[in-house]
Amino acid sequence: MCDETTEADNALWLQKQGIGRRDLGKAGAGVAALALVPGCVSSATNAPADGSLAERSVTIPTPDGTADAFFVYPAKGKHPAIILWPDIAGLRDAYKTMARRLAQSGYAVLVVNQYYRSAPAPILTSMAEWRTEAGQAKLAPMIAQLNPAVTTRDAAAFITWLDQQTEVDKARKIGSSGYCMGGPFTFRTAAANPARVGAIASFHGGGLATDAPDSPHRLFPTIKAAALIAIAQNDDEKDPEAKTKLRAAADAAERPAEIEVYPAQHGWCTIDSPVYDEAQAEKAWERMLDTWKRYL
Repeated sequence: MCDETTEADNALWLQKQGIGRRDLGKAGAGVAALALVPGCVSSATNAPADGSLAERSVTIPTPDGTADAFFVYPAKGKHPAIILWPDIAGLRDAYKTMARRLAQSGYAVLVVNQYYRSAPAPILTSMAEWRTEAGQAKLAPMIAQLNPAVTTRDAAAFITWLDQQTEVDKARKIGSSGYCMGGPFTFRTAAANPARVGAIASFHGGGLATDAPDSPHRLFPTIKAAALIAIAQNDDEKDPEAKTKLRAAADAAERPAEIEVYPAQHGWCTIDSPVYDEAQAEKAWERMLDTWKRYL
């Protein structure tokens, strides 16, 4: 996930593009603003005919307390559900915008606040804020509270809550997408309820294939979900064996898995990220929609 090494690497890349630290906030805000402009929405068989959506802020009981989240869905009918795990900067406007776009393709999307034990969202307002010393210091104790067991408990609670919502089609499988630190959380989600989760999508996810006994890639024999794993080029450069381990684990478990290294920097899919890459983000988005269509 995002850490000092990744941030230093991205900062160097941005410097080569002629973008300095003073420009980061403006760059992220500009991209987020552009994303608010209605654009082309990818087609889906279960998309709302008139494009109308409904949304609400929700609270969800978990074994560790009450989680706040954002829920958006087509205004009419029942739809397959998606649990969306934000990147390290947490639930904020950028991810609400991304969730609305996904809902336009016919999904009931729950964007969760992974830091609910510490504070309600938004804790940070942008990825640019995370890149500051103050932002990283603010999140450090919150990040320390998260571990595989905690994430798995949360995921199970989110699935239970979704299956109680009238907007969710319980005859269809649930999907889970995750960005940055949320990438491995998608694996934990699939393991929390293998019977319900049909597909996961990790975008520039960190630590997917490590030597730890609880590494996400070791969950392939447990889960029943297909996987889309989109890897950033600089993450691959630092750990070129990760994709090989992921492929071997998926194949051994006979799980469908699309694993690809994208020519983009860590964080390229998040619309308020200074390294957002529209072309590669759109490619990843289309691959995600195809995954949901095939397996949910």
